[in-house]
Amino acid sequence: MNTSDFLQVRGIKKSYDGTQALKGVDFSSKAGEVHAVVGENGAGKSTLMKILAGAIQPDSGEIILAGNPVRPRSPHFAFLLGIRTVYQEFSLIAHLSVTENILMGQMPTGRFKWWIDWPGARRRAQELLESVGFTAIDVRATTSRLSVSHQQMVEIAKAVATKPRILILDEPSAVLSQKELRRLFALIRRLKQESVLVLYISHRLDEVFEIADRITVLKDGETVGTVIPRETTENELIKMMVGRPLEAIYPKRRKQPGDQLLEVNNLSKPGEFQNVSFSVARGEILGIFGLVGSGRTAVARCIFGAEQPTSGEIQIDGKLIKLKSPNDSVKAQIALLTEDRKRDGLIMSCSVCDNVGLATMDRVSRWTLLNRRQQKELVQAKVQEMSIRPPEINRLVRTLSGGNQQKVALAKWLLARARLLILDEPTRGVDVATKVEIYHLIGELADTEVGIILISSELPEILGLSNRVLVMREGRIVGEFSKAQAGEESLLACATGVDTWMEGSAQTLNSE
Repeated sequence: MNTSDFLQVRGIKKSYDGTQALKGVDFSSKAGEVHAVVGENGAGKSTLMKILAGAIQPDSGEIILAGNPVRPRSPHFAFLLGIRTVYQEFSLIAHLSVTENILMGQMPTGRFKWWIDWPGARRRAQELLESVGFTAIDVRATTSRLSVSHQQMVEIAKAVATKPRILILDEPSAVLSQKELRRLFALIRRLKQESVLVLYISHRLDEVFEIADRITVLKDGETVGTVIPRETTENELIKMMVGRPLEAIYPKRRKQPGDQLLEVNNLSKPGEFQNVSFSVARGEILGIFGLVGSGRTAVARCIFGAEQPTSGEIQIDGKLIKLKSPNDSVKAQIALLTEDRKRDGLIMSCSVCDNVGLATMDRVSRWTLLNRRQQKELVQAKVQEMSIRPPEINRLVRTLSGGNQQKVALAKWLLARARLLILDEPTRGVDVATKVEIYHLIGELADTEVGIILISSELPEILGLSNRVLVMREGRIVGEFSKAQAGEESLLACATGVDTWMEGSAQTLNSE
């Protein structure tokens, strides 16, 4: 290790219940650099960052900060050392305002110390949001009412508000639009100039290559190596991460789409979307692309019965259906993999078995009595089939890595034998190897005549998997592309409202 390094981590080890999460990680970074940490789910990235943040304690090893040995014994101690962390799981207090969350512990007071200077607090919160480039957020708003992307911005503003020496960003871009991501990158570059060390964790390798000065790869709790982006390639980095090159990221399809399965006609919900019409065939993967707030997720939730449209109709196999609740959708073999698995896709305090078997309890029940033995047999077979690790069905879901949690959420619907599967950001927070597994699983499902709606913010994912692509903007479908017509530039231009996009190359839909 270079003695000029601002942060040095030496021989850090950590185990949980006999499982070695970190096996002696060595890591070093300089002040004023962006150091990316990458690896598969379960490689040890988040564990290492939580140790630096004082959230958990290592079993052994040492941390040296600015030449001095330190041991962050708690998040508060790490805070005093100048370490700020933005986790994948938001730490905001939902019922408080944006102002209160950003200025937690440092609210300005008036003449009397017990009297909060609310106008001053709101001005300060607004200044902080503007200073990091996030200007579209109402500082008076209750945090729970914000979109997921705006909550992420508040988390980042909160972390930057107290002038960190080290800023840890764990999957910060997972819920951000391209425009918001550009603002985040501008903030990171400014922090570099202020000599802040930014530790950047992401599964999106294109981002890592754009923003990082160095990249360290972890695998199975060990340091594989550190590389400079301009001196390596994505394929070489992937090989370091998974131990082998990944060929054929997107599956080759064996079958063409069949007869029409789903038809949506003039579906509307004021404030969310209006006059949405489209169809999905058996065995078709229909991609829906759009910026955050375009209405994609609201449409998906209405088709699943989680929200109610005010007008329009939904047909399955040519028959009009009324979906008053998700229970009606499950009976109709319609499934929704939600964009936020931890909030509304999984019960984090329950076991893998309970989560995977959640939508099929009627199949293993008699006279309202659940046959646990039969349920466990079905779940165990599905866990083995999908390579969920570790393959322990009694293990709590919250103890699994993000990629394995996503597999559990997907396994629930595969066990339910859904014939229409709506996938909302199916690979968010998932490592490269697990992404490829999910992509091939999606292809296999389509080949068995399952109709699939794929909602994603990742253009390569949309382009690599979809038979057709719809583009949404401001609650309307504004373009439709065949696989041959679709390209990154044309989809982005359509989604952002640029008038010069590939004129005549796709069907433009009248937005009047």
